[in-house]
Amino acid sequence: MKILTILGARPQFIKAGNISREIAQHTNIQEIIVHTGQHYDANMSDIFFQEMKIPKPDYFLGIGGKSHGAMLGQMIEKIEEVALKEMPDWILVYGDTNSTLAGALVASKINIKLAHVEAGLRSFNMKMPEEVNRILTDRISNILFCPTDTAIKNLQNEGFENFNCTVMKTGDVMQDGALFYKQFATRPTFDIKDNFILCTIHRAENTDNTNNLQEIFQALEMISHHQQIILPLHPRTKKMLENVNITASNITIIEPVGYLEMVWLIDHCTLVMTDSGGLQKEAYFFHKPCITLRDETEWTELVENKLNVLVGAHKEKILMSYEKKEDLFSHNYDLDLYGTSNVSGLIIKSLLQYNL
Repeated sequence: MKILTILGARPQFIKAGNISREIAQHTNIQEIIVHTGQHYDANMSDIFFQEMKIPKPDYFLGIGGKSHGAMLGQMIEKIEEVALKEMPDWILVYGDTNSTLAGALVASKINIKLAHVEAGLRSFNMKMPEEVNRILTDRISNILFCPTDTAIKNLQNEGFENFNCTVMKTGDVMQDGALFYKQFATRPTFDIKDNFILCTIHRAENTDNTNNLQEIFQALEMISHHQQIILPLHPRTKKMLENVNITASNITIIEPVGYLEMVWLIDHCTLVMTDSGGLQKEAYFFHKPCITLRDETEWTELVENKLNVLVGAHKEKILMSYEKKEDLFSHNYDLDLYGTSNVSGLIIKSLLQYNL
């Protein structure tokens, strides 16, 4: 069996790395990895492959830094060329990026079976490009690997039982990676206090909105006088901060770190503040409460179980949640929200069975 894996963003490589380790145990499976280049930065990508021992991509398309339309169109063209050359049994896509949708559309157009990992997630915000990407990808997938019961319910509500596809709850493949890489985590070399907050900001809804960015950083600056905030600065956020007058003098701003350093930071922080989807789950995996700088989340079960709180980009809400964090959060991390077994192995086993 031959699998063509389409990737474009760092979180997707974490997920794919878990799958790749599982594939390596099967002599009857060949994996071909395509990196579209959608999110590419040497500091965030090259070291990432090295330290995590993830196979280097077989194809690097170098498509990034363009408008959504230009990016998607070029990805479809280049991925189709690779797919026609390799003729895989499956095209495997992850999550909700433009790379995901491009791979899905290629599979649909040239009749290659499509598998979607992290299927069924919904923010119910159609202004988010990611929401459109995941909905369209789900609709044309042959097999949908869902991480949660909520994801299954979303697909049921959309009538997927009437479509010619297989919907399966597998648990979250990110959990495999979190548990595996924790043993290799490395402490960053900069000054870190014992009691610190880990923060990340990268979503366009925050970085491309000056008012949102100002509200967030005003709150962070105030909090940083009480507790160290470590902020690995995403290139998009760095660019926007350079264009607007935002004070962040007391925040510990650092360059993007490798994944093993990021795992260490998650494991040793006392609180996570983020607009990332993946980091919300990783906070849960490492038993850390999370303040999410968005108005909605795909991981609703975290909010429902008081392990996560949504504050948007509102200064007062952010400050209130920080000040009342002891009252807001539950510490019941024993809930089985995302599966506890070998999720990667279950996904590969299912593809092999489906391919018969």
